[in-house]
Amino acid sequence: MRIRIVTEGASRVTEKDHLMTKTLGVLGGMGPAATLDFLAKLQAATPVSREQDHLRVLVDINPKVPDRNNSYDEAGPVLAEMAVGLREAGAQVLAIACNTAHAFVDQVKASGLPLVDLIETAGLAAKADGAERVGVLGTGGALALYRRTFSHLGIEAVTLDDHEQVEFMALLYRIKHGELGAESRETMAALAHRLVGKGAQVVVAGCTEVPLVMGAADLTVPFVDATEALARRCVEVCTAP
Repeated sequence: MRIRIVTEGASRVTEKDHLMTKTLGVLGGMGPAATLDFLAKLQAATPVSREQDHLRVLVDINPKVPDRNNSYDEAGPVLAEMAVGLREAGAQVLAIACNTAHAFVDQVKASGLPLVDLIETAGLAAKADGAERVGVLGTGGALALYRRTFSHLGIEAVTLDDHEQVEFMALLYRIKHGELGAESRETMAALAHRLVGKGAQVVVAGCTEVPLVMGAADLTVPFVDATEALARRCVEVCTAP
């Protein structure tokens, strides 16, 4: 199922309200549950005194985007089309609720809209904790992006061994299929603790499915929920003068 959410009655938004905040466009559906998690965190991160203070958000929940891990060349054009569609619907700023899909940021930015970069945002959040060695739980594609970003920030990326990464990917697809119970939580926490055992001083949820089954309470080191960090940054960008 693909859901494209566009606020009804947009013409009734006053010019004053429109100028106060920017409209956020979200490329989502990768997977759907992770996008809903992002939207919930976006709402929670927005300081409001009334309902109208929340951001206007246009969301394209499109689980039909080709698998970013197995159909690399096919995903970019779909994401580019989604970005244009959000722009035409009224979005002024974009965000992608998927780490791995940030491999296609150039195609998304071709829409002409600014993008709040999830990988960069998570990297800066990890650096703010003062850590020099940061563990990342993510897909192979996402890990490549994190290594590049961490290199620019002077951070060493700590990742799983090859056989552990295979275990992570199998768990990721189970989560995408809706397996959010105790077994998934225990396996994810065990993988995170392996990163800590390798010297990680902070662990980053470098896949938007990770926070669906793990939180700060599951770790003995600081935890950076990249989804939550992106939500906070989007609020900052969209409410800036």
